[in-house]
Order: sequence, then structure tokens, then C-alpha cells
Amino acid sequence: MQALLDAAEEVFGETSYERASIAEITRRAGVAQGTFYLYFPDKRAVFVELVKKLNRGLRHFIAMRLEGVESRLAAERQGLLAFFEYTTEHRALYKVVREAEFVDEEIYLWHYRTLTEGYVRGLRQAMESGEISDDISPETMALAIMGINQLLGSMWIIVERQQPPDEVIDEIMTFVARGVGADPEVGR
Repeated sequence: MQALLDAAEEVFGETSYERASIAEITRRAGVAQGTFYLYFPDKRAVFVELVKKLNRGLRHFIAMRLEGVESRLAAERQGLLAFFEYTTEHRALYKVVREAEFVDEEIYLWHYRTLTEGYVRGLRQAMESGEISDDISPETMALAIMGINQLLGSMWIIVERQQPPDEVIDEIMTFVARGVGADPEVGR
């Protein structure tokens, strides 16, 4: 199944959901078309599983990068860098998630809700400890920061085909620090 998901990530990342074919996915996976149907009933099912795979991979990757990070702003910086690193390796994430809104709205919503849940927990803890302001709800704060990271990432990772330079990371972190009511120098 992993070979099929890896091939699906390539195919959906290079073309649209509509233009992607099971034949191309199985060709790239190096398996017969019949093998595809042992795991997935149709193209939509492999697409949905791919969104789940990318989501789990992203959350795991970020969690690994956040191990041992103590301050909220340091976590924001490390999380941002991890997000850009993961999406550099998995550029298809951007296209697949955007298309998910139209292919399967339920998985699209699941993707963002799942990402937001853990983020909100971390922000809420930082608010409760007084590390960041509680003037904005952790839900709104999480979505706003995710939106910033998503758009900046798509511009740098997809358009420029590179990770943002350090000065852009510093500017993003200054903006985020001010948004969460923290000292911008703390997370550097």
C-alpha cells in the first residue's frame, strides 16, 4: 500500500485530481492495476488516504522537531521551520489539500481540524501560563498563524522552489510574536 500512496502523491502532485489516473498511479508504484483494488475501491479512496498520510506525516514531523522545545515562541519558530522542511519534501501537500476541498470536503475539513487541535492545545497552555496573551482565542490565533504559514510556504516552497531565507523567517516570527502578545526577541 505504501508504494501506491507514494505514487499517488507524485501523480496528484503533478496533475489535478481529475487528470490523475489509477493506471498512472499503479505504473509508478510498479504494481498491476488489480493490486490497486486490493487496497482502494476507487481513485477518490486513494486520494482521501493520501490526505490522511500527508497530515499524519506533517504532524509527526513537527512533533519530532518540537521535542524538548520549552518556550512558545521557540516552538513557533521550530514548528514553522519543520513545516517548511516537510513541505519541501512533500510539495504535493499544497495541491492535494487545496483540491480536497472540492474532491472530498469532509477530508479537507478533517485535515485542518486535526492540525488545529494540537496547535490550540499548545497555545492554550502558553496562555494559561501567561507566556502569551489571551486577548485572542487560541482557535483564532492558531488559524491565523496557520494561514500565514500556508501562504508564505506556498509562495516560497512552490513558486520559488526553496525554503524561505532566514530574514523572512525572522520577519514572520516578529509578526507572530506581536500577534500572540510576546516579546519578538524571546524566540530567537
